Amino acid sequence: MIILAATPIGNLGDASRRLIEVLENAEIVAAEDTRTTAHLLRALQIENRPRLIALHDHNEKHMAAELAALAAEQDIVVVSDAGMPAVSDPGYGLVVEAVAQGVTVTAIPGPSAVLMALAISGLPTDRFTFEGFLPRKPGERRTALRAVASEKRTMVFFESPARLASTLADMGAAFGADRRIAVCRELTKFFEEVRRGTASELVEWAEKGVKGEIVVVVEGAAPASVSVEDAAAQVEALVGGGMRLKEACAEVAAATGLSSRDLYQQALAARKP
Repeated sequence: MIILAATPIGNLGDASRRLIEVLENAEIVAAEDTRTTAHLLRALQIENRPRLIALHDHNEKHMAAELAALAAEQDIVVVSDAGMPAVSDPGYGLVVEAVAQGVTVTAIPGPSAVLMALAISGLPTDRFTFEGFLPRKPGERRTALRAVASEKRTMVFFESPARLASTLADMGAAFGADRRIAVCRELTKFFEEVRRGTASELVEWAEKGVKGEIVVVVEGAAPASVSVEDAAAQVEALVGGGMRLKEACAEVAAATGLSSRDLYQQALAARKP
């Protein structure tokens, strides 16, 4: 079978007894980085030295079929550098291939940066969506943020410390000035930190320089306070003032909680003869 094994995201004390037992008896471990996994085995004082096979973003596509076939004959433990494999880490492609080949897939639960950040953010936890990493290119990132500006569930993002300030600025533009955000840094580690505030407040802090692993938790959009028709009129007013239609829709959507796409379609429909 395939065993997806969650590993500590920072604190070795979070390694479960079940994880240690499985690694102590594993014959094959598919690892995101074999060097990181070798270090983990030593740090956990595991004497077993399983065969380590690299499984990362660049080779998973062509390795998946081979590993799934191998897993039909013997167990393969799959680990990423931290957290649960297949969640913003290698593993998803292997799981898809294993399912297609009829190979059993199971998991060893464990630490999750997504759930930990959500729990300590101070934002609603009853319904949430995980958005993973935003696009690196500024234009694509802004487009992605505008697409979720009207999402009413709490949103969880991963981000690089080098891009954090610009991402927070883009979030402020897409979501509005009052949307609450929590930036969680170095979770479970010695320098663990949570910063809470609006995008503009957090940009000022982030611009001074931030290090470590980053999770950004964003409050969902408030229920729409105006009708689509009234919001569409606001869009037309902005367009009349010289703003491009898509930008006007995004601005009104951020302010009202309505869907930018719905406003755009409404504006196009209104222009038809």
